[in-house]
Amino acid sequence: MRVEKTALPGVLILSPQRFGDARGWFCETWNASRMAEAGLDLAFVQDNHSMSAAVGTLRGLHYQAPPRAQDKLVRCSRGAILDVAVDIRRGSPTYGKWVGVELSAENGRQLLVPKGFLHGFVTRAPDTEVQYKCTDTYAPDCDGGIRWNDPDIGIDWGLDGAEPVLSDKDRAAPFLREFATPFEYRG
Repeated sequence: MRVEKTALPGVLILSPQRFGDARGWFCETWNASRMAEAGLDLAFVQDNHSMSAAVGTLRGLHYQAPPRAQDKLVRCSRGAILDVAVDIRRGSPTYGKWVGVELSAENGRQLLVPKGFLHGFVTRAPDTEVQYKCTDTYAPDCDGGIRWNDPDIGIDWGLDGAEPVLSDKDRAAPFLREFATPFEYRG
């Protein structure tokens, strides 16, 4: 597995090696012992799987607050997405900064989004399926989000002026300036 750093410390791109033959290919998307050797000692306890029918479906920007904060390992198993992480750790030198990575069934890349970061994605292909592992289970009382089009963050979703397909919850999320982050930067 190749591990690449992004512009946001802690947000990593993981590219599993694919082994192919006439039948297709095989890859390990996670191996706890190999990842621990690379400094990633995470215990995933929940797997999620979403399907978005329309191109331009945007899910996010979401977080789960302490004490139930989650690290997420995201991959696209069908179609393609722009996957985005935003630093929301108070005192971080990259607070409010974002990074976007194309994940697709074809490229097999995964994005590791640590605790203290918002997560969201927009679909680039119809009937896109996204799967992600989490280090804690979903807790509705810790669930939160920030507006997808927050001008203080300025994410380029690549929508070329088109309106995304959104949930009511995501459409009504607060802006970053209205948000008291529960996350602290720890150097």
